[in-house]
Amino acid sequence: MAEVKPYNMCWLEYTDLSKYKNKYIKVFENVVVLGGNELNLPLKELKNFLTFSLNIKPKIFKNTLVKGRNYVLIGRLIEIKKIFKESERFEKLLNDEGFIIKRIDIDGNKVLIITAKSYNGIVYGIFNLIERLKRGEDIENIDIVSNPSLRFRMLNHWDNLDGSIERGYAGKSIFFRENKILINERTKDYARLLSSIGVNGVVINNVNVKKKEVELITPSYLKKIGELSKIFSAYGIKIYLSINFASPIYLGGLNTADPLDKRVAVWWKAKVDEIYEYVPDFGGFLVKADSEFNPGPHMYGRTHADGANMLGEALESYGGFIIWRAFVYNCLQDWRDTNTDRAKAAYENFKPLDGKFSENVIVQIKYGPMDFQVREPVNPLFGGLEHTNQILELQITQEYTGQQIHLCYLGTLWKEVLDFDTYAKGEGSKVKEILKGNVFDLKNNGMAGVSNVGDDINWTGHDLAQANLYTFGALSWNPDERIEEVVKRWIELTFGDNEKVIKNISYMLLSSHKAYEKYTTPLGLGWMVNPGHHYGPNPEGYEYSKWGTYHRANYEAIGVDRSSRGTGYTLQYHSPWREIYDNIETCPEELLLFFHRVPYNYKLKSGKTLIQTYYDLHFEGVEEAEEIRKKWIELKGEIEDKIYERVLNRLDIQIEHAKEWRDVINTYFFRRTGIPDEKGRKIYP
Repeated sequence: MAEVKPYNMCWLEYTDLSKYKNKYIKVFENVVVLGGNELNLPLKELKNFLTFSLNIKPKIFKNTLVKGRNYVLIGRLIEIKKIFKESERFEKLLNDEGFIIKRIDIDGNKVLIITAKSYNGIVYGIFNLIERLKRGEDIENIDIVSNPSLRFRMLNHWDNLDGSIERGYAGKSIFFRENKILINERTKDYARLLSSIGVNGVVINNVNVKKKEVELITPSYLKKIGELSKIFSAYGIKIYLSINFASPIYLGGLNTADPLDKRVAVWWKAKVDEIYEYVPDFGGFLVKADSEFNPGPHMYGRTHADGANMLGEALESYGGFIIWRAFVYNCLQDWRDTNTDRAKAAYENFKPLDGKFSENVIVQIKYGPMDFQVREPVNPLFGGLEHTNQILELQITQEYTGQQIHLCYLGTLWKEVLDFDTYAKGEGSKVKEILKGNVFDLKNNGMAGVSNVGDDINWTGHDLAQANLYTFGALSWNPDERIEEVVKRWIELTFGDNEKVIKNISYMLLSSHKAYEKYTTPLGLGWMVNPGHHYGPNPEGYEYSKWGTYHRANYEAIGVDRSSRGTGYTLQYHSPWREIYDNIETCPEELLLFFHRVPYNYKLKSGKTLIQTYYDLHFEGVEEAEEIRKKWIELKGEIEDKIYERVLNRLDIQIEHAKEWRDVINTYFFRRTGIPDEKGRKIYP
């Protein structure tokens, strides 16, 4: 039996699947490995699964073919080609990280081949095979060619050295505690989890690099980071570090961090040399600069390109990358200023620099122009930057979407973002095609997700929030996947093949984002949260603040006019979106209050007024949350008791808090307008 851990392994839990033993035993009785000891780890993963879950104990043959018996053949393509010449055609099918899983006849034997060009591809292929076996798939005639569509598939941890996590809702950091780096069994299991969904990079520390965290690039920490890197590299994952742009001042004794000062460039080159001595497989740096009081090149009258390229040059000879966040805006705005629009800031800062960034620099762009709200338009930098590598930044941790207390599955939202057509080069210029490199012929693109992981027993606080992490991996590997299939696969891997469980949890996940949106801030409004911790309703929590997050509600209208007649934000989009968003009559209603200032008596396409729609949506949202809870209660006895109770507790809290959202927001608008609910439901005067 598998080792019992003090935490679960999410979709990678090796549970008893002996019901499939007879289905698979003839395939897996013999395993041939071509190559050296470098394949011991993926082989061990397969052996552990076969032993613990299927009670199959295969015979292992190293660099020796089995005659007269069926077998599994594992090896890099260069080794496979030495023996089976016809496999040369496989090379044309694979990219550097892709894999092939194929059942073929060789000399009268049925052979299941798992091959790839690279070691990483082998690891991904083994986990993909395990996933298929866990689901009981028929592999008799399996013929899989799988290549990741995106080069960079990364997790961003906002973890601090003291063990806290900024916007973390699942316990403490799994990387740090008391200013020390943690390496334990859970470290390896986390690498296994991420590898199983195709993640190939992890930034281990917070983008807001505080005083102590600046020291992560010093020898006092680099030795331990080197040990960490070895663990993750074995699973195909590179380690990255967030850095403070002013490190030459804090660590180097310089009086400047000016990127055009030769002393600064020399200091960074020496620092990078030192890092690679300790961490030979180091991926590079993530930088948050000139943003929310973090230092950057603007301090010296330089551009983002100046700063990024200087760092990129230091990393270039090692094959390292600079990932430069586009999250910049004036965070000292006067609320009386109605001309400055935070939504425009990223485009205004980075569009003029398009084409000026080095090849190993990637600009990381939040999905929307603001800050991970439940609904925003797609950032116009996607389609706006034609000569710059780009990473789409998503927030897996649910800062503004229920903080892993509420069930809010984000895969449906992410899929909408990926499928959004920017029209940058006419129809078909979708975000996902830009990230694939098909629109602007740029290959160093990808996706980054702000991690939702901590040291809780279930990793993500809410057991069902594991689906968000799994979905991020699935979509970063293949953004064309149907989201319904991703959901079904995660449920089967996590809870088994019970049809009722699959049906009910699918409903819960796929309907949860819309429900959350309805009872919080529908129609693109956003931001009505408590300042600081961002949980719970507060209609004017940020209304008179410095952060530029206003809705400007008065007694007759609400919303910011971002049309060409207002702040001009709509002009950052390509046609036809520019015209669609600009016109209140054609603007998608789910984004109406983001783009337009709308009177409360304005009639939507339903024939209902804006204010009545807002009342109705908030009542509907609570009803839908209650329906989600009912679907879970129907599964009592079908789900492990501890998991059932944990999730039920979260759903109970969610409904209580959804009602609070409903009552606070509806009351706010009723008191603002004096307009009653046409249906006479309880709103507090």
